[in-house]
Amino acid sequence: MSENYYKEAWNYALNEIHNSYKDQGKEEDFILWFKMKYIDDTIDTINVSVPSLFLKTMMDNRGLLKLVQDKIREITDQHDIVINCIVNEENVSESEKNQKKENETKFQKSAKDDKKSIRDLESDKSESHSSDLEKDNFNISESKKEIKKHPLLQEEYTFDTFIPGENSTFAYNASVATAKNPGKQYNPILLYGGSGLGKTHLMQAIGNFIYSNGGEKLKICYVSAESFTNEFTTAIRESKVNSFKNKYRNLDVLLLDDIHFLQKKDATQEELFYTFNALHEKHAQMVFTCDRPIKEIQNMTERLITRLSNGLCIDLLPPNYETRVAILQKKVDLQGKTVSPEIIEYIAKNIETNVRELEAALMKIIGYADLIGTNISLEIAKGLLKDILNSNIIENISLDTIQKVIADNYQISVSDLKSKKRDKKFVIPRQIAIYIARELTEISYTELGDKFGGKDHSTIMTAYKKIQDSIKTDPSLDSKIQIYIREIKNFKNKNS
Repeated sequence: MSENYYKEAWNYALNEIHNSYKDQGKEEDFILWFKMKYIDDTIDTINVSVPSLFLKTMMDNRGLLKLVQDKIREITDQHDIVINCIVNEENVSESEKNQKKENETKFQKSAKDDKKSIRDLESDKSESHSSDLEKDNFNISESKKEIKKHPLLQEEYTFDTFIPGENSTFAYNASVATAKNPGKQYNPILLYGGSGLGKTHLMQAIGNFIYSNGGEKLKICYVSAESFTNEFTTAIRESKVNSFKNKYRNLDVLLLDDIHFLQKKDATQEELFYTFNALHEKHAQMVFTCDRPIKEIQNMTERLITRLSNGLCIDLLPPNYETRVAILQKKVDLQGKTVSPEIIEYIAKNIETNVRELEAALMKIIGYADLIGTNISLEIAKGLLKDILNSNIIENISLDTIQKVIADNYQISVSDLKSKKRDKKFVIPRQIAIYIARELTEISYTELGDKFGGKDHSTIMTAYKKIQDSIKTDPSLDSKIQIYIREIKNFKNKNS
């Protein structure tokens, strides 16, 4: 095979992404971050170089490598292709290398101290889980070896770089126990919760730990549900279903991300069902992630839901303020940079629900400071983060705000909105409030049921679907809802 087999696809992918950034008025961002140089390739890997450790970290955090990788997979229809990013050491100063080593040592000591204070599991979990996890929890930093890189996993996604807080202690400890005893203790394990809370990080940390601790010969596969579906569809089209089955049913570790993507995909669900059975029979470890409780996924077969629910299901919640500050500070330490406490506090106070957005805001500050060659003030930081924080307003909207705005518009009380009254003047605003809550927040159907007077999740799902279907046939309803959404955002701004 030519060493530049994929170079044409690479150039085409970058050109497509460049045009997309232009259309969004973000060409400067493209020029700033996409500083990758094509080196060569193999049958399933494209090797590229970047000019600095900082840029590589930024690209990983912002998902830029994955963006290019997904585009190339789409162009070539080769779903196993991965991009291997190499730092051009000629462009890395000795001081940067030494600072990185110093920060890694400091981080390991800090992580060791942190683990001592995170021993209690969530109070609503069973005592048997708590005792098992407590017994198996151990200091990852103390046992840390040189990390061996798995081609499908991001090397930055380790237990050392995950900062557990009250929102994620149970998920963290369960993931550690799973990595230590793959296929034996918790199998399958399902991590669910909103976007950017660390599900993929913990999933890949499990894979990285297994691989780095004697698992080099194990067949470990990380794949998104979308890629799994596309690969299965291609296998059917090209009469290669047996090869697909052999690949997935003979794994030792399956890490399947975002399984909510499988809703309405009956054939793929059936294949996953049989894959699950084959792997479970041979005690292969399975880890899944989802953006909601598995039983809330519509159009998922009951037998697959039963299989996926049969293991350990753990929800990840948004981190509290103290945890957000800790995440930001350790990110700063790892980068070997300096960011004022006021800026860290400002970011932590204004981004409450999404760790990915939290880190993106910080990295924008660090990137700008590097470009101008000096630390920046809080006022400059506020200007830089304006767009990120404005887009985050939706994520920070509370259900109380939604309920109040809708109740006021329909001249009823919030208690009427939460009641079981079946009069039309209560039912319609209740359904609209539920619909908007699902559109603007990460609140699950089950949680919404609790917040709307103790209704079950099926009632909430029905209310949501009722408005969703009505919008398709009644444009005036959609316009009305958009007005309510603007009022909700303005209400949030006026009271924040």
